[in-house]
Amino acid sequence: MDTNLVLIPVSVTDARNHPVVGIDARQFRVFDGKVEQQVVNVAADDTPLSVGIVFDGSASMKNKLEKAREAVIEFLKSANPDDEFFLVNFAETAEVAVPFTASGPEIQNRLMYATNKGKTALLDAIHLAMDTMKDARNPRKALLIISDGGDNASRYTKTEIRNAIRETDVWIYALGVYSNEPVMLPEEERGGPMLLAELAEQTGGRHIPILKPTELPAAAAKIALELHNQYLVGYRPLKVETDGKFHKVQVKLVDSGNLQLTWRPGYYAPADRSGLRPLE
Repeated sequence: MDTNLVLIPVSVTDARNHPVVGIDARQFRVFDGKVEQQVVNVAADDTPLSVGIVFDGSASMKNKLEKAREAVIEFLKSANPDDEFFLVNFAETAEVAVPFTASGPEIQNRLMYATNKGKTALLDAIHLAMDTMKDARNPRKALLIISDGGDNASRYTKTEIRNAIRETDVWIYALGVYSNEPVMLPEEERGGPMLLAELAEQTGGRHIPILKPTELPAAAAKIALELHNQYLVGYRPLKVETDGKFHKVQVKLVDSGNLQLTWRPGYYAPADRSGLRPLE
């Protein structure tokens, strides 16, 4: 008997970016391509997380360092006992400053020594974080990026990173720290907001633009709550494809109002009938 099941993590937030819980399962609608599917299961999902914190220590973040540190502290406050974390620091190069640990204070202590200097190798840092994530022990995986989004020092290209994240089950949540004043920036740095937004959207995560560093801690706390208050929506495709291609998925609510939904935008079908690769 064919028991293929696609599982889609879905976040629902209100106008203030607060997670919304308690939505009836009958409110969810799922479309595989353009065809609506029958939702067979909706469950609250707060299983343990493996999170990589990607922290920008380049010169462009100089005046934002203190609040960026506070943002990490606020994010870690919502951790569950079985959650685990690692820290990637980057400027002109990227390094795993703290490998996987269940200790939030270990991450915080390492950030006390963070300084701001040099160029920005954001794409290299994301690649390193995804490679580090291969050692994660929890099924749910996410990256929290705190950066102004500009990249002027990476060896990896945008295309390489886009292709890499599309084939992973890692969500990207990005706190993009920008200036609300007109500043002349090089082209690669002007594209920072668009880059972070695109990467987050492709994974089912979110990009939150920050115009004042003082907003960072509260935004990080909201992301932590969102990660711990998700829905897991399951359906069995009406037509099981075995073409090995990427299939787009859309999730809606019957009456969404001002609510915002985010979800991973699709899945890769198997190349044979051994079963669909579920989203996690």
